[in-house]
Amino acid sequence: MKKIITVLFIAFLTFSCNDKPASKKVETSKKENVVKKSNEIAIILNSNDQMQFDKKVLSASPGQSITLTLNHTGRGNKMIMGHNFVLLKKDVDVDVFARKAVEARDSEYIPEGDEMIAYTGLIGGGESITITFDAPKQGVYNFICTFPAHYQLMRGQLIVK
Repeated sequence: MKKIITVLFIAFLTFSCNDKPASKKVETSKKENVVKKSNEIAIILNSNDQMQFDKKVLSASPGQSITLTLNHTGRGNKMIMGHNFVLLKKDVDVDVFARKAVEARDSEYIPEGDEMIAYTGLIGGGESITITFDAPKQGVYNFICTFPAHYQLMRGQLIVK
């Protein structure tokens, strides 16, 4: 009698674990998650007290959702060694824009105008900030830190292809 109960129990487990429709559902949802993630990208950009970004080139696809986290790995106060990330539209003159930014102290060195695609607030040592934006159309776009005099060292490019 014990053998019959054991065989029935094993048969029950075997058939209940081989439920084909349930495994198809899991596969489908996994594929959907991959599709969603392929249109999103997370970028971590570090900055420091030596006025440097750790990356000079970032890349994305047109329309891709970019979540960018800017970290300030230094110790400098944001009023002395603050950093931000400003992504400029194509063909914006970086030098002209940076001169305008110096005058925008009250808005954390973000000047008024439509020359920017995305930007973060100003952060100090040990702080982080995250923004999400859609990658622009195909091309090369400059990014800088607009804290006074930082842009000459703290600059890079987002390549969208």
